[in-house]
Amino acid sequence: QVQLVESGGGLVQPGGSLRLSCAISGSIFSIYTMAWFRQAPGKQREMVAGITNIGITNYLDSVKGRFTISRDNAKNTLYLQMNSLNPEDTAVYYCYVRETYGSTYWGEGTQVTVSS
Repeated sequence: QVQLVESGGGLVQPGGSLRLSCAISGSIFSIYTMAWFRQAPGKQREMVAGITNIGITNYLDSVKGRFTISRDNAKNTLYLQMNSLNPEDTAVYYCYVRETYGSTYWGEGTQVTVSS
């Protein structure tokens, strides 16, 4: 059974930073893509940042220059460094993994709240 567990969310003031982590456990044959999605109340889920198996990254336009996605293969962990946070970043953030044969997995999500 594959399990994705997010951590690192919380309450932060505007302009602050948070680092999200996603610990991946279980048997995965081969990872094709890892990504972070987010969903705010009343809005659709959107991809924030993604990284492919060969290290190619892509970002939502509104977070470019502020967020950085990375992975630690030794620890089997995905990260999202979020800097210069603003209230528009408030959402539940989800870890996502897609295997090469097509199976996908989601974490339960971690709340990020940016407020004074």
